[in-house]
Amino acid sequence: MKRFALTILLSAFIIILSAQTNIKLPEPQKTGGMPLMEALSKRSTSRAFDTTAISNLHLSNLLWAAFGINRPDGKRTAPSARNFQENEIYVLLKSGAYIYDAKNNMLNLVLAEDIRNLGGTQDFVKDAPVQIIIIADLAKAGDGKHEEKLNTANIDAGYISQNIYLYCASEGLATGARGSVDRNALTSKLMLRPEQNIIIAHSVGFPKK
Repeated sequence: MKRFALTILLSAFIIILSAQTNIKLPEPQKTGGMPLMEALSKRSTSRAFDTTAISNLHLSNLLWAAFGINRPDGKRTAPSARNFQENEIYVLLKSGAYIYDAKNNMLNLVLAEDIRNLGGTQDFVKDAPVQIIIIADLAKAGDGKHEEKLNTANIDAGYISQNIYLYCASEGLATGARGSVDRNALTSKLMLRPEQNIIIAHSVGFPKK
């Protein structure tokens, strides 16, 4: 009886441990896709999402398009002032909250809890399978006043946001950017430092039918 109970306890521990892991993403597809002018013509903001999860390949492609590494020198698909690369991408999934590691093409676990509802204040947020949060780490932004560094981070985040829009338009995915986020609640859950500022959020998923 004791051995049986120990086996059950060990199995439960293994399940919990396996759930609290990083995600190695598949290699992103860097060719193909919709022509730029057609993607621009289809770019739009969605406020309705199907609850079906997107594939890890879609997620890998999306994150690479947003702010992945596209050159051997480590520079990215979106520009940043003086190449500070101060913006970080957090990804909220059903399995937990992660930070995108562009160098290793991984999602590194931050919190093993579904907090997608904190990705925005609107009702539709809970339906989207992916919430992307762009967070500026101003400690990476060199010298200067806080307001100046934050203004620059806001501009840089805009480039990333547009990349997300264009990838989603190309792939038939729905997305919508917003600034309406409960920053205090999300900052607390993600255990952000004072230098880390939530800039903008995107919901991503399939269009609601």
